[in-house]
Amino acid sequence: MFPAIALYSFHAGNKRLLQGDSFQNLSQVGRPIWWVSLQRIANTLMLLASVFALISGRMMKEEWLPTGELNHVWYYLHLSAWVVMVVCLAIHLLMSSKVGGVPLLVSMFVFKVRPEDKPSRWWDDLRAWWGNLSANFGVGNNLLLRVLEIIVLVGILMAFVLPLVAGG
Repeated sequence: MFPAIALYSFHAGNKRLLQGDSFQNLSQVGRPIWWVSLQRIANTLMLLASVFALISGRMMKEEWLPTGELNHVWYYLHLSAWVVMVVCLAIHLLMSSKVGGVPLLVSMFVFKVRPEDKPSRWWDDLRAWWGNLSANFGVGNNLLLRVLEIIVLVGILMAFVLPLVAGG
């Protein structure tokens, strides 16, 4: 499921990830762009940490934890990736509440279905999204995001190939 989430994040959700000016905007402390930039950086770090958690989790042996063997590098890498993900998730939630305020928080608990959210529109939305994806793939103005996308996709591939090569 993670490859689908990663592709969604880099294409349909790319505005919520690192932008070219995200680090520069961190100098504007307290202004709305600072909050948004911090959230974008946290979202991107969470995605990268997820890849490291996936790779390190695939390299761990199931018998390590029950037998108390907690001194393996893969175990520490996996645990570190999860710590980064939890911290980034906390930043994401805090920044969402700061940027979106009460209306965003309330919208998470309202189960009203908007006309544009109905399943009958999903196929048209998917076709439009795919057309946009095909038209813009690799052409975007954010080279950094394209590089990160390649790193994430190669990391996902490594998570499946590395255990086979390493004998795990």
